Amino acid sequence: MSFIALIIFPILMAYAAMSDLLTMRLPNKLTVSIFVCFLAMALAAHVPLPMLGMNLSCGLAMLVVGFGMYARGWIGGGDAKLLAAIAAWLGWSALLDFVLLTAMLGGALSLFILQWRRWPLPAFMMGAPWLVRLHDPKEGVPYGVALAFGALHVYLQSPIAQLILQI
Repeated sequence: MSFIALIIFPILMAYAAMSDLLTMRLPNKLTVSIFVCFLAMALAAHVPLPMLGMNLSCGLAMLVVGFGMYARGWIGGGDAKLLAAIAAWLGWSALLDFVLLTAMLGGALSLFILQWRRWPLPAFMMGAPWLVRLHDPKEGVPYGVALAFGALHVYLQSPIAQLILQI
């Protein structure tokens, strides 16, 4: 059980990153699944109620922050929901490391894509619709990739992962 509880989050993060990279979308089904898997894992792992409450409050706070960022046009709506679902998994103690790392990764990804868009797309890449879309200056940046990589980097530091490791 603990092995499944430990790997479900990385699998979901890999799927989220690939979904955003390939389609520039983070479907509601995905972000809801990430949150539901957190609740299922927390119940199965007998996460103490105070820890569960703290993680849920972290997720809710990041939902508010995420939608504030969405309202300003800084991130997409799917990114805001993914941020909240990730925050529920990580909790307050891993949040600062996650946010700082994600900001650095997101900035680097954005700069790379913006620079890449200044060059003509090579002919051999024209057959890949996701690369054409990623190269289009009218499209956004798949920030879900940075969110997922940041989350993966700090996941094992989170109280939930530490609790699962002790099981």
